[in-house]
Amino acid sequence: MAVALAAYAGDGAVAPYRLLAERDDGTVVRCGEVVAKAHAGDSDPADLAVRLRIAAHPALAGVLLAPLRPEPGLVHERPVSLWPYGSPVDPRRPEDAPWEAAARLLAALHQVPPHLVAARVPPMRGPAKVARALHRLDRPDRPSHARAPRPDADAVRAAARTLPAWARGAAPAPAGGTLCHGDLHLGQLVRLPAGDWRLIDVDDLGLGAPAWDLARPAAWYAAGILDPGTWLRFLDAYRAAGGPAAGPPGSDPWSELELPARALTVQTAALALAKAAGEGRRLDDVERLMVECCVRMATLPPDLNPPSAS
Repeated sequence: MAVALAAYAGDGAVAPYRLLAERDDGTVVRCGEVVAKAHAGDSDPADLAVRLRIAAHPALAGVLLAPLRPEPGLVHERPVSLWPYGSPVDPRRPEDAPWEAAARLLAALHQVPPHLVAARVPPMRGPAKVARALHRLDRPDRPSHARAPRPDADAVRAAARTLPAWARGAAPAPAGGTLCHGDLHLGQLVRLPAGDWRLIDVDDLGLGAPAWDLARPAAWYAAGILDPGTWLRFLDAYRAAGGPAAGPPGSDPWSELELPARALTVQTAALALAKAAGEGRRLDDVERLMVECCVRMATLPPDLNPPSAS
């Protein structure tokens, strides 16, 4: 697939390339200043086409990285998109992580009227990622030696049962009217040569509840992974830029953020257990913290009355 992507990026000529990612949900290669991404085989081509056109819309020029082509191609029966290369966040320098820039980009995205960028916007796929993570944890074809330890896996499943069905991807989410990224983390930002940051990866972009896009940093803060000062800088920057989620400045954000943060905790813990088991290793310290959060969540009563999306 990587060689075929490089040929697609080079208009038929296989240029030197570097494999950036190879996962179940996508393969990404870089050829010079062009990045080619083969999306998941089960991607809806029509929805992906809409998402690419949204990313190319002038109203989002300063928010989302624009694709080089507004329509997906096809390589080995998988939809493919082309993008300009941008420098990713350096994981070796967490102190330089652009949390405030990410917050401002999210706030700007959440304030773009969806009808302005597309006649039909698909739903945000954040909750579907929770369902996929739980499915990976429960895959029956995984050999017994590559399965997560039962007490940990049971705790994650129990934590998932405290979520309403829609938040774990088991039922349609409440209708939402905000344009959301759907899978915000620091790996979804790149820096352009001029120094500006842009959001990337539109696979989960769509209509939903904007609080979902704040869920990962909120979950990390709640678990003690993200320090309070960084969390407050992120939250304050989002609110100052007019972001509609998390309430007005000075208010308690957790009435809006608690549920999506719990869902992201379940997703992260399920993926951590599945990956660690598949690689035959122990959980690292961060992964262990997320599983321990699920142990505490499992004692909560089921959430049967989720707030409506906005």
